[in-house]
Amino acid sequence: MPQATPSLRGLRRRAREHFTHGSRRRGLLVAFEGPDGSGKTTQRKLFKTWLKAEGYDVVTTKWNSSDLIKPIIKSRKAVRALSPEEFSLLHGADFRHRVEQVILPALWAGKVVIADRFLFTGLARDVARGLDLDWVLKLYQPLVWPDLVFYFAVSPKTSGKRILATRTPRFYEAGQDVTEVDDPVESYQRFITRVIREYESLALIFNFITVDAEQSIGEQHHQIRELFREGEKRPWSDWNADAVAEWLAMGGGGA
Repeated sequence: MPQATPSLRGLRRRAREHFTHGSRRRGLLVAFEGPDGSGKTTQRKLFKTWLKAEGYDVVTTKWNSSDLIKPIIKSRKAVRALSPEEFSLLHGADFRHRVEQVILPALWAGKVVIADRFLFTGLARDVARGLDLDWVLKLYQPLVWPDLVFYFAVSPKTSGKRILATRTPRFYEAGQDVTEVDDPVESYQRFITRVIREYESLALIFNFITVDAEQSIGEQHHQIRELFREGEKRPWSDWNADAVAEWLAMGGGGA
């Protein structure tokens, strides 16, 4: 590994000093993860409302929402032209754009960033599509690690039941690009089973906070409040020094 230049060392030091300074509220990154139908978006909205009532300055970022990359993904989906590799690369680009334009600026300003899906969505879905975990993980480097990851766990059966109550799964949502099953309902059940299996592995590897998403909405919300109060006391993760330093080198942080 090449030795860090003095400027990069200085930027890492600046990042650490900024995020560990005791005189101001530190920016926090909270990720909401889970399969479709897990209810995480409902919980994210309730959590945001509660945080704002508690006086926090809150920013939300959603998966596949970069104004630069989202139109490309949408157009490629429309003609069903996305290979698993291209899908992964485009989502990685979307994520990186939002990290630079939304997530890191908000964290630097001391805000709470709520991510409705984070890089773990890409990892779970891409590996379920047959890609190598290490290859996908490299797309997201330098890594930005959340302070808290809430994983909303449901069974494949519950996920399918909740989705089918409102609509038929779409082509890529159902994983028909890799299952080659004509029936979107059957394809969804096969694909979401793979995705949930990958999520459960990631939950163990990366120490997610697992929430039983088959509980009532109220029970989940109050559990999340308590876990957030405990989690916001955690020290800043030095794992993020490289990502913040790179952002600072590009002119972030008012540099």
